[in-house]
Amino acid sequence: MQTSEAFVGLDCVDCGNRFDPAEEPGRCPDCGGILDPAYDYDRVDLSPEQLADREEDSMWRYAELLPFPAEAAVSMGEGGTALVECPELADAMGVGRVLLKDEGRNPTGTFKDRGQAAAMTAAVQHGAGTVALNSAGNAGQAAAAYAARAGLDAHVYLPKRAGFTQKAMTEVHGAELHVCDPVGGAAGSSQIGDAGAAYAAAMDGHPDWYSTKTFVTPYRHEGKKTMALELLEQLDWEAPDAVVYPTGGGVGLVGMHKAAVEAEKLGWTDDLAPMYVAQAEGCAPVVAAYEAGADEHEPLADDEVDTACNGIAIPDPGASPLILDAVRESDGGAVATSDAAILDAAIEVARREGLEVGATCAAAVSGAFELAERGEFGPDDTVVLLNTGAGNKDVDALRAHLGEREAEETADRDLEE
Repeated sequence: MQTSEAFVGLDCVDCGNRFDPAEEPGRCPDCGGILDPAYDYDRVDLSPEQLADREEDSMWRYAELLPFPAEAAVSMGEGGTALVECPELADAMGVGRVLLKDEGRNPTGTFKDRGQAAAMTAAVQHGAGTVALNSAGNAGQAAAAYAARAGLDAHVYLPKRAGFTQKAMTEVHGAELHVCDPVGGAAGSSQIGDAGAAYAAAMDGHPDWYSTKTFVTPYRHEGKKTMALELLEQLDWEAPDAVVYPTGGGVGLVGMHKAAVEAEKLGWTDDLAPMYVAQAEGCAPVVAAYEAGADEHEPLADDEVDTACNGIAIPDPGASPLILDAVRESDGGAVATSDAAILDAAIEVARREGLEVGATCAAAVSGAFELAERGEFGPDDTVVLLNTGAGNKDVDALRAHLGEREAEETADRDLEE
């Protein structure tokens, strides 16, 4: 494999054993745990001063802290996304600054591109011919795009509730789309677990397929950690007072916290950025675990999931111990808000700031307002909101909610008259 100088292996987060990345493309062969790329930080030949002079503006500007060098990357220029000042939101929230990290500007419109870029690079390095994964939607679309870029075949397993855009573009990129029927329940009600079951059955029948599934490949969270490196660099390496993250599987949050720890270890920053989980009330297993003081979540049954926010409708996030560790180690928190509050927040951002926030992603906005209402933030705090995907990913949900709001407002006016 063509790897970066400081990348020394894959460490199991459960048993602690280290493995050769050339030999292990997935989970720990000893205990089945998640593998995490490990580095010799004394061999990281990079500094903030060097970065300031670097012209590369994709996520690969941080290649010394990634497993693969930039010249080996399967890339379409992902990363380098804007950090946008939101003064109207800051005033409404009662804080010093609100900044929105706009991941909707990535090639397929979401932060999933960062993870798939790293995972697909690993697939190429391992000599894969076909990749596969299950997804709630956006990761499947990103995998199809990056597989096309790498010249690989791809099989993408999505639940029926996945969005039309994600299904359509998966096929447009040339991947084989498998829309999965529910295991029991009404037609069209299938969840991420149904797609996961179909994916697992397919992998059993095709041992030569290479997985780019969340926390099966060791590289999805590693690609997404670059969001934190960018954010810190954009803030001149001063950690914000809060990062509010719309959380389903939590891959990006885990990666971002890892990068914040690395930046502190390298002496680039003095403090960790507090990470806050934001979920929908209709599917909030991580928030429930945090509030209960638990070390991991209690899985929800599919029929317990009650949210229109498809991207974070993950009833059984397998890496919840890592998410909870990141939140507690960074002195962050967790919050859940209603679908109505989330969709209202997406509309308000569009109207107050002109920015297009995905319906699912707006959980970070509504969550931040709820946290501010609880007194979690101070008047001088800098609060960063992660917009993990473009608003046009969820245009039907946003327009439908707007129509419902307008109908209610009209009915209220009629009553007053």
